Amino acid sequence: MAQLLILTSSPEAEALPALGLLPHTIRQLPASTSSLVSAPPADLMFVDARTDLVGAKSLCKILSSTSNSIPIILILTEGGLTAVSTDWGIDDVILHTAGPAEIDARIRLATSRKSTDAVSTKIQTSGVVIDEASYSAKVQGRPLDLTFKEFELLRFFASHPSRVFTREQLLSEVWGYDYFGGTRTVDVHVRRLRAKLGDLEGLIGTVRNVGYRFNAHEDEPEERPSGSAPKTSDEPAKNSR
Repeated sequence: MAQLLILTSSPEAEALPALGLLPHTIRQLPASTSSLVSAPPADLMFVDARTDLVGAKSLCKILSSTSNSIPIILILTEGGLTAVSTDWGIDDVILHTAGPAEIDARIRLATSRKSTDAVSTKIQTSGVVIDEASYSAKVQGRPLDLTFKEFELLRFFASHPSRVFTREQLLSEVWGYDYFGGTRTVDVHVRRLRAKLGDLEGLIGTVRNVGYRFNAHEDEPEERPSGSAPKTSDEPAKNSR
């Protein structure tokens, strides 16, 4: 059973009616990047392009650049098929009239193909382990229950340790250049992320009048350079006969 998100600008009409016949967990959100701020993690996203091809194309491009580990399937009418090309950044297309067997097959293929193609990378730093392939994170071995944007924010911070980012830079890098919310959004998500990090909340530091940074620390003790002599006492050795 997969965790699915449907992004649609026409919530009054089911984008993929037969999907409800399958045992997947489905969450429907407005077709905008701002709606993903508090979205739960997902195995796959459906983008509804039945009534707004231009808006759907813009959304797919943003999603593919910021959420490249999540497969994206475009829902279309038959007439919309001629408008789709590789620069949309999607993994597959499906007609809104598709039956449950076809929908389930496309979900399986898209998720398995993405898992095979993606390099399973983990970011491990300062007690935090981020698995980009499974979209999961742990702190000191404890799983973190993160929303979509909280995960993206933590991953971005951990990928750029010690570098300071302004709130505007974080909005652009994590939320996307077309996000129209204010910088207050960054403060709210940093506060929530710190609360979930618990004892390690200090990993996300505040740089006064600038922004935030990831305060990575060394887990290993400093090693003595090979060939160096051990430290000796400053006192002269006694000469005994």
